Amino acid sequence: MLSKQKIVTLGLQHVLAMYAGAVVVPLIIGGALNLTPAQIAYLIAADLFTCGIATLLQVIGTRYTGIRLPVVLGCTFTAVGPIIAIASTSNLATAYGAIIVSGLFVVLAAPLFGKLLRFFPTVVQGSVVTIIGLSLIPVAMNNAAGGQGMPDFGSPRNLLLALGTLVIILVINRFFTGFIRAISVLLGLVIGTVVAYTMGMVSFANVAEASWFSVVEPFYFGTPQFSIVAIVTMILVNIISMAESTGVYFALGKVTDTKVTDKDVVKGLRGEGIAIVLGGVFNAFPYTAFSQNVGLVSLTGIKTRDVMIGAGGLLVVLGLLPKLAALTTVVPNAVLGGAMIAMFGMVVASGINILSQVDLRQNENLLIAACSIAVGLGSAAVPTMFDQLPTLAKMMLQNGIVTGSLTAVILNILLVHTNKKVQQAPVPSTISEAS
Repeated sequence: MLSKQKIVTLGLQHVLAMYAGAVVVPLIIGGALNLTPAQIAYLIAADLFTCGIATLLQVIGTRYTGIRLPVVLGCTFTAVGPIIAIASTSNLATAYGAIIVSGLFVVLAAPLFGKLLRFFPTVVQGSVVTIIGLSLIPVAMNNAAGGQGMPDFGSPRNLLLALGTLVIILVINRFFTGFIRAISVLLGLVIGTVVAYTMGMVSFANVAEASWFSVVEPFYFGTPQFSIVAIVTMILVNIISMAESTGVYFALGKVTDTKVTDKDVVKGLRGEGIAIVLGGVFNAFPYTAFSQNVGLVSLTGIKTRDVMIGAGGLLVVLGLLPKLAALTTVVPNAVLGGAMIAMFGMVVASGINILSQVDLRQNENLLIAACSIAVGLGSAAVPTMFDQLPTLAKMMLQNGIVTGSLTAVILNILLVHTNKKVQQAPVPSTISEAS
């Protein structure tokens, strides 16, 4: 049983792991739409507050909603382009109207999506989890170099900071046990930030400018407006997120040794749909399960939901206290990137571990794993290959997790389900069953 102090500390570690991904969305959207600094500050506060509420809904759960696994919800980057496009051609109120309706769609469509899990045997699950990890590696490396587009990208001091942070995390995991090992990523981030401060790479200007208290208001940008085109666009975005979240649930099931059934996935997707509706109401964003935190759960070995409840509570507090929220932004990209290398690498390792349960001597299984991973990684590495396609097709195909997952599912149907002579693994209702 973890003490309250340890729960808060471990929860903070998860918040820091996902913080950059959560904050970058409101910053990009606010900048693209030429919002005022006050409006952008509200977007960040609303985003953090709703992230916390959404996480608590998923982790605590009820009889009908919530995956009840150690998961953190954050805004999906897939929605950035569509939100900017909708708001640019109409207004933000129309974008939030579409988000609310698409959230209701996710709640209603969750049972149908759950019935598709028979097409996710172990070879598909392992391939999807591996793709998730591999698609995150470029994010880690870009951060390690200082952040994509930054003037000091790839500078020696950024690379040394990233390497130093990674080495600190590895040393702590090698020579310490128990609680110290569990917070190795947090300690790496803190020590790395202190070193960066001595090098003049940390600024507290944003902390000084931030207000102490802010209340998140429903419909801050006006009463929601509704457009069929905008609604259909956001529904497509959330279908992509449903596929991503399903893969994350599988990964968490493996990491936590938990049987994830089709009913669990339906409850998780319902919870996600409710979170998306809340995002529209509080003028935040659509939410999905963050794959970043799967690696942290695997790395620390702390699998209790109490830690995620602590993380959710901290996110709510950060949304109400902008000055504290700003304090977490002082961690340099390079330091964060060094920690990400370890975390995201653990996701890849989890996927490989799942695939180790599969008989890859069967040509069908080998082809499913090989082609799905290649397509998923290729789509993520060279997204510009789809630039000539229609907007909606491009949006879906540039997501490596989606293309890899679809490839794995389709090949499983074509190579296994339609071949009665091939002895396939029992179609699992849980991630822990082997092919």
